[in-house]
Amino acid sequence: MIGFLSGTIQKLSNSLLIHTSGGVGYKVEVGPSFFNRLQDKDTVSLFIYTHVKEDTLSLFGFGTQKDMTLFELVLSVSGVGPKIALAIIDSGAERLVEAVQNANVEFFKSVKRVGKKLAQKIIIDLKSKLGGLKDLDLSPLSKTERDAMDGLLGLGFQEGHVLEVLREIDTTQPVETVLKQAVKKLSIK
Repeated sequence: MIGFLSGTIQKLSNSLLIHTSGGVGYKVEVGPSFFNRLQDKDTVSLFIYTHVKEDTLSLFGFGTQKDMTLFELVLSVSGVGPKIALAIIDSGAERLVEAVQNANVEFFKSVKRVGKKLAQKIIIDLKSKLGGLKDLDLSPLSKTERDAMDGLLGLGFQEGHVLEVLREIDTTQPVETVLKQAVKKLSIK
C-alpha cells in the first residue's frame, strides 16, 4: 500500500501524474480546488489513500494528513464512495466540519450524486465521529483566518503549512497584518 508520494507533477484531466525520482509515475486523483492550485513541473508531496476495488486500484492524494483523515471518515459513511468523499472534502476541512455541526444539508446536496437522504445520513454519521477526533484541530476558521488562508493559497503556499502558521500567529489583527506575518513565517519554511 502506498501512503505518501513526493515528486514532480504533470497535469492530467482531474488528477495528477507524479513522477518520483525512481522513474515511476503514479496517477493520483485529487480534488478540483487542490488540482487548480498546481502547475506542471511543480514539486508536490501528497498523503495517499489507496482504494482497492474488485478490479481497480485507485490512489487519492491530499496535501495534509488532516484532509486524508477526514476523507477516510466521510468514506466510512455507507453509500459514500471515494469520488463523492473527495468532492465533499474538497471545499475544505473547516467548511465540512461547520456543515456537520450546523446540520447543513444543502452543503452536502451541492455535491454531485448526493441527495437529501444521503446528506442527512452523512451528517448523522459524522456528528459523533468528528467529536472523537481531539488530535485534529477541526475548529472552524474565523473570517480573518479564512480570508488570510484564501490569499495565501492564491500565492501558492501549501494548505498544510498555511494552517500551521495561522495557528501560530495572532489572527485577531486585521487581515493585512495577518497576511504579512504569515508570508514572513512561510518564507522561512
